[in-house]
Amino acid sequence: MSGEQVVLGVCGSPRKGGTDYAVRYALQRLEENYRVSTRYFSVRGKTIHFCVHCDYCIKKKRGCIHQDDLQDLYPLMEEASVWILGSPVYHGHVSAQLKAVLDRTRALFAMRPRAISGKLGAGIAAGGDRNGGQETVLGTIADFYLINGMFPVGGGAFGANWGGSIWTADRGSEGTAEDAEGLRSIRRTVDKLARASGLASS
Repeated sequence: MSGEQVVLGVCGSPRKGGTDYAVRYALQRLEENYRVSTRYFSVRGKTIHFCVHCDYCIKKKRGCIHQDDLQDLYPLMEEASVWILGSPVYHGHVSAQLKAVLDRTRALFAMRPRAISGKLGAGIAAGGDRNGGQETVLGTIADFYLINGMFPVGGGAFGANWGGSIWTADRGSEGTAEDAEGLRSIRRTVDKLARASGLASS
């Protein structure tokens, strides 16, 4: 859609539950309030191999040796100027599926070193406990952005410092929908992301 920035939302959960709801909620808010076109990618049901550090991408510069479902995500990563990465909390960390996605971006850099440099990004973490590791997950996502030349955006002090933080109470999308404070943290993060990227003034 001409004249619109593209926002990519990635759900790093292998289930259709709280994280899926939260990432879609963020994208919907952007669509309803700002001039933006959104793309959505979920790891659920996808075949995504782990990076095995074989250096195929470095030596050949033709992408990744794994020809799996991540090939559908690479173009979206480059197209979008703004990213939202969402993950459930697994043992205090991001899901293995999202970690595989992040590791496999190495294939993009090998072909085009500045493929995602300069983009803005935010994070959403969904945990079964209120204090179940959400900040650790959001910190990992922010670290990824920083390491790769992107700019992480949080929602600001008093409720959304690191980004969107959801308490599902182990009730999936239903629990997420009932977490008013968590949804507020997503709205604050998305709105700040829109201002930082210029979406709010378009």
